[in-house]
Parts: sequence; structure tokens; C-alpha cells
Amino acid sequence: MQSYMKPAKTPFELLTFYHFVDIPESEVETVVTDHLSFCHDIGLKGRIYIGTEGISSTVTGNEGQCRAYRLYLENSKYFKNIADIDTKSTVVDGHQFEKMTVKIRNEIVVLGEKVTAEEVQKFKKELSPEEFKRIIDEGDENYLILDMRNDYEYRLGHFRGAIPAGTVNFREVPELLARYKEKAQGKKIIWYCTGGIRCEKAAVLANKSGIADIYAIEGGVVKYVNTYNDGNWLGNLYTFDGRVSTQVGDEKTHTTIGTCLHSGKLTDNCENCRFTDCNARMIVDKKEYRKYLGFCSEECFLKAIQTLLIKDVEWDTPFLKGDVRLGGQGDLL
Repeated sequence: MQSYMKPAKTPFELLTFYHFVDIPESEVETVVTDHLSFCHDIGLKGRIYIGTEGISSTVTGNEGQCRAYRLYLENSKYFKNIADIDTKSTVVDGHQFEKMTVKIRNEIVVLGEKVTAEEVQKFKKELSPEEFKRIIDEGDENYLILDMRNDYEYRLGHFRGAIPAGTVNFREVPELLARYKEKAQGKKIIWYCTGGIRCEKAAVLANKSGIADIYAIEGGVVKYVNTYNDGNWLGNLYTFDGRVSTQVGDEKTHTTIGTCLHSGKLTDNCENCRFTDCNARMIVDKKEYRKYLGFCSEECFLKAIQTLLIKDVEWDTPFLKGDVRLGGQGDLL
């Protein structure tokens, strides 16, 4: 499948997928152990969560490693017929994780309540990327488009015409949707997230609370931007791997909409605050990030100096090795 994210130089592949399937509690540990052993043996790197709800996986490997992983899944007891594993795959320039981890998770995506595979299938409503493209292209006013991701993800990039849902906790979904349902004034709601997993599970919670007329995008943002290079996605896409901020589109279709926390300049760069107790994701120009020594605020800078809870970076200066001083106009230097 052609990817319209920024092309890579080497033939590595990133596979990101999830699969709701009921795994008996008594078998989860064995499934995790076998999964980790296989992934280690073939040289994959990534992050995989497995529990009684199923699996959520993001891994990187070369062509042969990823082919072997697909075969392993297809021949496994619980992970056959993974939806969109090919259409959501992306070419990357090498491994995007430092190691391979497979962990047991009570919920493969945390919403505060477990769901079954049957509930997911019963309640999900999806629009294909083609159907969603038509809605955006035609400016169909019968739909309200909600971005269900975190605020910094929305500010880095989002679909044209989408509005932020204003929640960072999916436990708030039923209450949130009730509010938007009232504001929508009869419009149908389309919500989306990066790969689709959160929206599929949240649909169960929403339906249980009596809110049923909600549509997700099949395969989430990843499948859409891997299918269409049409400029309907504005900005970069936040991804949960080594790329972090991933360019969508090319020189003709890509736009930058993120604004630097410190300067207000347009930027696609995303970093973490270096004060470990904060660790906030921030959209920040690379030069400004260095200028402010990697902190999101003067408050975090001062707390970091007091506690020495500072994450290392390659460009550390004597400033953080004892030469502590503050400049004017809010600068940390």
C-alpha cells in the first residue's frame, strides 16, 4: 500500500494494528511469552500490549522480518485476519524503537472499562476513507467532525474542518458526546483517532450510555493518509514511535499549522519538557527548544534546577552543569 507520509531512505516497515479478541485470563501470560520470544528471535523492535481484550501492536522491521511477523499472526490462535495491517503500514528509515517489549495490559487501550470483541463488533459504525473524503471534499454540513486525540496532537495536525473534542480522558466520552450531540443540532457525528482503536472501544461506552449515531473512520488517520495525498490533513501527524512528529503529504499538499510554544513561529517539531516531573509534549521550534534549554516554562526550569530532575540531551551546555543564570524577557539564557 502506498504511504503518503514522508518517504524513507531504507526499506524498513512500521506495522501498527490492533485486534479485539477475547483471550482467556489463564492464557494471556503464555500468549505474551510466546509473542515476545518470536519477535526477539526475528529481530523486530516495538511496543505490544496484550490482554483479555486482544492486542495492540506497533513494531518496526525490515521486509523479511515484517513478512515473518504477518505469517506468525495469521497462524496464531487469536490474531488471524488482522484488519488493515497492510493499509496502515508505513515505510520508515530504520527501527523506530530502541527495543522490543510485549506487556500484559488489563485494557489494551485504557478507558476504564473492559469490553468484549462481540460488543466492539455490535456497536462500531465506520465510514471508509473514500466516504470520509467525499464528506470533506463536498463540505457536507450534515456531519460534525470531532478530533478525539489529545490537544497537542490536534494542534500539530488535524483533518480540515475538524474541531477538538476537548478531552484527554476517554472516560469522559459519554458526557462529552452528549454535549456535542446537543450542539450538533441534528448533525451526525464523525470522530477519529490515530489508528482507530480508541474510537472503536469508546463506541461501546457511548452506545451503553444511549448515544448511538456516531461514525468512526475505518483505520483511523493512518489509513486515510496512507490512501490519499489530497491536503485534507493539515500539518503533521503525531505518532507513537521514534518519529513522533511525522510529515503527511509532499511539497504540494503538506501544510504546517503547529505554532511554537515560545515564539509563535510555524513549526512541525514536537518535543518533551526536560523537567521529568512535567514531561509535557510541546510544539516548539528546534532553535527555540535549545534557546529555552528544553523546558516548557520558566517554572519547570527552576524546579528542574532545584531537584536535578533533568533529562539529558546531546547539546547540554555548562548552563546545566553549574553555571545557572537567568536572562531577561523570559529567556532562560
